[in-house]
Amino acid sequence: MVTSHRRFTGVFKRSNDSVRLIITTIMGMVFGYFIGISFPSVSLAKISLPSSIISSLDVAFNDDHQRLSGRSFPENLGSIPLTPKIYVPTNPRGAESLPPGIVVAESDFYLRRLWGEPSEDLRNKPKYLVTFTVGLDQKNNIDACVKKFSEDFQILLFHYDGRTSEWDQFEWSKRAVHISIRKQTKWWYAKRFLHPDVVAAYDYIFIWDEDLGVEHFNAEKYIQLVKKHGLEISQPGLEPNNGLTWQMTKRRGDREVHKSTEEKPGWCSDPRLPPCAAFVEIMAPVFSREAWRCVWHLIQNDLVHGWGLDFALRRCVEPAHEKIGVVDSQWIVHQVIPSLGSQGSSENGKAPWEGVRVRCRNEWTMFQDRLANADKAYYAQNGKTRV
Repeated sequence: MVTSHRRFTGVFKRSNDSVRLIITTIMGMVFGYFIGISFPSVSLAKISLPSSIISSLDVAFNDDHQRLSGRSFPENLGSIPLTPKIYVPTNPRGAESLPPGIVVAESDFYLRRLWGEPSEDLRNKPKYLVTFTVGLDQKNNIDACVKKFSEDFQILLFHYDGRTSEWDQFEWSKRAVHISIRKQTKWWYAKRFLHPDVVAAYDYIFIWDEDLGVEHFNAEKYIQLVKKHGLEISQPGLEPNNGLTWQMTKRRGDREVHKSTEEKPGWCSDPRLPPCAAFVEIMAPVFSREAWRCVWHLIQNDLVHGWGLDFALRRCVEPAHEKIGVVDSQWIVHQVIPSLGSQGSSENGKAPWEGVRVRCRNEWTMFQDRLANADKAYYAQNGKTRV
């Protein structure tokens, strides 16, 4: 009996504790409700918080609001496929699944802002592109060159010595495009950064060395003469007394432009072929947009010096002896500064420039062989006889 009484007392005590807890909870909720409605509403604006916290809250709210309100979804999202089935074979390769209206196949080097309306970014759209492959040692000469070109010419510098920030001493440098990769040549840069679709916005593309004197050169007049005489590939005439290799590129003082010349006996198998005609050198060529689209494909990816290109440029315009020429009345001086040789490496006891020169000559032979083999393969495949 004693044991049963103790069990009953314990159960009764635990029941009272549970009832007491429930009643206390209910009373607390009722009390809290009346306390809450008895106070006026409080806003964050009336609470004195640090301004940094208020700003953070405001930015977070606005960002979330913009994400939600800035998006618009089709009303019947489930009734249309998320990825439309499109195939347009005339689109650029790789873009066949896109609607033509969204495809942008070409680009440019126009510098744009990070703010505002895109349509208002450009105060001026340069019509021409001028590239120099440069080292800092020639900065003063490049400064003189760039000052010969107006705002109609976009300036692009390829830096072979890796030094770019030092050029900011020139005001024009802040508007120029700088590409820096060490110890490369201008044809290496051109193959990788001047794809025809990237430079399609420019009527003419200048691909110049860094050691050119431009005292007697006017860029605007040069363009006028190129257009007047229908030159698709051209170069300024060279001062006759400095670093000449070919008679074709020698300046003539009695005319605006010339397209042919006489060379040493036996050098020209045909007066309309290089180096007597249809020929410019690779130190300061200027290409029309259309000609460059062909020339870019002619540049070999692994032959970085471009030797031999000058003899093959005629394949990119027709008739070449009429559309390739030298502008005499706007002429330059080749200063013959061997800066490229210093970028080489000394091997087998030879100076760096010697190794560079050997490779230049080897590349010329390799290019000639490749072109001859490509011609032979084409004619064999198509059952044609070479003319």
